[in-house]
Amino acid sequence: MALLTSQSLGPEEWKLLFVLLALFSAVIIWRSQGALRRKKGASLSNNPARKGDEKSRQGSELWQMPIPSPYPNWCIDKTKPLPYRAFRYGPKYNVTMGLRSIQPDEWIELDNQFPKYHSDKTARILERGDKCVATLPEAYPAAIELLEELAQYLPARYPTLFKRTAVGLDNIWSGESFNIIERPLKEDPMAIAAKLVQDDLAIMMERPDGKYYFLAGAILLAGFWRLRDKLGMSLEEIHTSGDVPHYKEKLHNGMASFFKRLRCDQIYSRNNYFIQLDDSLPWSWSIGEEDSPVVSWSTAEKDKAIEHHYFRSERQSLRRLPKTRAIVFTIRTYFHPITELASEDYVPGRLASAIRSWDEKVADYKGRETFGEVLLEYLDNEHQKQLDRGLELEKEDEIRKYPW
Repeated sequence: MALLTSQSLGPEEWKLLFVLLALFSAVIIWRSQGALRRKKGASLSNNPARKGDEKSRQGSELWQMPIPSPYPNWCIDKTKPLPYRAFRYGPKYNVTMGLRSIQPDEWIELDNQFPKYHSDKTARILERGDKCVATLPEAYPAAIELLEELAQYLPARYPTLFKRTAVGLDNIWSGESFNIIERPLKEDPMAIAAKLVQDDLAIMMERPDGKYYFLAGAILLAGFWRLRDKLGMSLEEIHTSGDVPHYKEKLHNGMASFFKRLRCDQIYSRNNYFIQLDDSLPWSWSIGEEDSPVVSWSTAEKDKAIEHHYFRSERQSLRRLPKTRAIVFTIRTYFHPITELASEDYVPGRLASAIRSWDEKVADYKGRETFGEVLLEYLDNEHQKQLDRGLELEKEDEIRKYPW
């Protein structure tokens, strides 16, 4: 067979040869770029932190909070607080974040205690101002976004309490009108947000160092901690400065990872509980005056009568705002006399077991030495009364499960 030489090619053959060479080169380049893309993609997918960040960013770009359905038969006079009883039987007390995924409809919980909480909050804002409410400049857009989210959510979820308007929303019960589009706003955006819900509110934002910082808040009914002590702190500083038991060894890494990975299409809730020795929802004066430099259980009167014991429980929610990527905490406090709580089936026995399960660090943090003897004796007696009238412990899970 004769060899193909340049002399044997005519003009048309040369054109065809150039076209074939060009196509061949394009295919080679395309395949090499595809391999490079696959290699980079594999590198990213093998990096959990980057993968989580990408998912979170994608959620922020694409997701919007759904319009909630109306709360069934909600009434400002008749809808009772949800009966959170977020404690478990011992003998082991597990220190975890305790997060549960919730639906958008469950984000904000309102009930017939709204008038009292609204009154307490309004008074606190007037009396204490920036000691309880503050928004640092870098968090202002996030506080505005939170207001916008509430203005959309609340009239849809609680249409007998709130009405959407062209500039914000109206509170039908109180007669208040909230203009959230005027600039400047008449008051701190976190103060406005606080008047709309029963929760305390906190905004955490990521700074260039990769840590999340507490940069805006309306902390009006917290009972045991103060806004001014924590504002501007990182997530880690908030917990270490408060001596949260087992934070470093059991909570730190998990919390840091969770904050990084949280997508805006995810909403989580968690519960905690404390015992309080006075009847004040906004601030527990039994641990010291609110403006005292130091407050602690060491100032509380020991072994007070059972009538002075109150069960304080928080239901917190966490979600990421889509525009600013800030993380919003809502902190709803439920507050009941122990004597009322102990009348419920199964509760006194389970609460007594839970309190006994606290290890030394948790017991010190929650003040058990101050109230334990009186409270546990009372709970044991109430539990025995329930057993004497025929309460069947083995049926508890059929009747009420955690966190109820």
